[in-house]
Order: sequence, then C-alpha cells, then structure tokens
Amino acid sequence: MIPAAMTAAMLVTAVAAPAQAAPQPLEWVALGDSYTAGAIDAAGPEYETPRDGCVRTTLSYPRVVEAELAEQVHLRNVSCGNATIADIAETQQVPIGHHLPPFSTDPDHPFKAVALQLDAVSPDTDVVTVGIGGNSLGFGEIIFTCVQLGIGSKGEGTPCKDQLGSGMAARLERVSDEYEQMLTAIHGKAADARVITVGYPRIVPDDATACRFDNLADFSTVTPGDLDWLRTSVLEPLNTAIKSRAAARGDAYVDLYASSQGHSVCDKADGGNWVEGLLDTSGRFALVHPNAKGHANAAARVKEAILGQ
Repeated sequence: MIPAAMTAAMLVTAVAAPAQAAPQPLEWVALGDSYTAGAIDAAGPEYETPRDGCVRTTLSYPRVVEAELAEQVHLRNVSCGNATIADIAETQQVPIGHHLPPFSTDPDHPFKAVALQLDAVSPDTDVVTVGIGGNSLGFGEIIFTCVQLGIGSKGEGTPCKDQLGSGMAARLERVSDEYEQMLTAIHGKAADARVITVGYPRIVPDDATACRFDNLADFSTVTPGDLDWLRTSVLEPLNTAIKSRAAARGDAYVDLYASSQGHSVCDKADGGNWVEGLLDTSGRFALVHPNAKGHANAAARVKEAILGQ
C-alpha cells in the first residue's frame, strides 16, 4: 500500500507539472508556376474568390500537402500560372487566367498585376518550396512551334530540333543563371528557412512512338523525333540545371521525373498518365500540365521533403 502522504505528494506534483505546449505549425510559402498552382480542370477547380488570374486549384500539390499535414503547416500559396523565374523576385506578373485566344477566353480578363511572389516570404518563414523554370525556358512556346512545324513534315524528321536546337544551350544557361539569382533572393528574405526546389515530372515517354500523331490528347502534330529531342535536350537538362543550382546552395531537390516514369502524357492505358496533353481526356484545354494524379505524386514527395524524411 502507498502511504497517504506519498499519494498526496504525487498528486501535487502531477497537478503542478506544466502542460506540454503544442508545436507551432511550420510557416510554409509555396512559390512557382502552373505546375505548382494547378491551372487546369484536371487538377481540380479554382478555389480563390475573387479570382486573381493565377488559377490555383484544389487538387494542386500545395493544397494536398496542406490538407494531409493539417495543423503541422501554415501554407501561403502564391504560385501562379504562367509565372517565370523573374516573377518570383523581380517583376510583378500580370496573370492571364484562362485567356488564351483564339483557343479560349476568360470572362474576368484582364487581371491586375499580382505582388512579387517573394513578398510572401519573411524572416519568420520556415519552409519555402519553389517549382519554376519552364516558362523562363519558353517550354510552351517551344511546344507550339513543334506543333506547327510538325504539320508540314507529316510526322517525319525533327523540324523543331532543326529550327530551335542550336539555341537551346544558351536558353538553358540563362535559365540556370536566373535560378541561382532567385535562390539568392529567397535566402536573403528568409535566411533560416529550408528551401526546397521542385523539378518537373516526366512528360514525354522514353518511346516517343507511343504518342499518337495528330491527336490533341497527346502532342498533336509534334513528330516522334522532336518529342525525343524535347525529352533529352529540353526537359531533362532543365531538371538537371535546377538540381545543380539547388545542390550548390545546399537546398533540397524534389525529383518528380524519376517517380513519374511510365506516367507521361502518352501513357494513357488504365488512366496511367499523370500529365495531360494539349487537351485532357475529357476534351478540355490542358496544355501539357499535371492532372490530379500527377499532383498527388508531387504532394507525396514534397511532403517528405517538408518533414525532412
């Protein structure tokens, strides 16, 4: 039997013990382009009212991670469709929403300029994720040039590579330099924050002949030869540049390319594509962007990086 005096002392000690304070949520800022924001119907509906034209969607990876980590993070998502590296820290972007005439018009266009994405970062920020670079490289412009040139070649040869290939090294070098300057600016605003860079997923399959020529749900009239060039000389080097710049700063790099093997635009069997073509499988404009499955994959890897796993 425990003596009465000892029992009373134990009760006093238990009452007097201070309660454990709940851990503060990580202050997380998500920067990036449409591959972060969501931007297309296949990545969920827009969630912001009033709209600012950045087209952030409910199934984009920042929102998925926010929901899964719940009270562990406090998210400020300022990613924006059509953003370039310069829009992070140098220029005020004027978003376009879904306004892409003659293909589509946006009833709320024109939109007002939004603040620099970097304005959302402060000395109190704990984590910054950033997925950017494709628009600075001109990926959309390159795709549409390849579509146009492929019409005349009837699926043969590499007309896009022949026209644009000689200038790609210079483009990649410029993007790499801009990326380094952006990382410097982010660290300057939040010296103690963990910076996590996010690469781009696999878009073109290893076997480009798997893509259906003249099919808008794939790459329309881009030739198989040009698709191979896009994969090996545009997309893969862009990811390499991002990873290299991150490593030089000691920042984390989230590799979406390896994890999306077998889930390119053209891997349609059993709904295996994590990126849509020029049109999604429902016939809506997608312009080669990740769908909800692609964002779910990105969310899993970004969440691991945020938690330091």
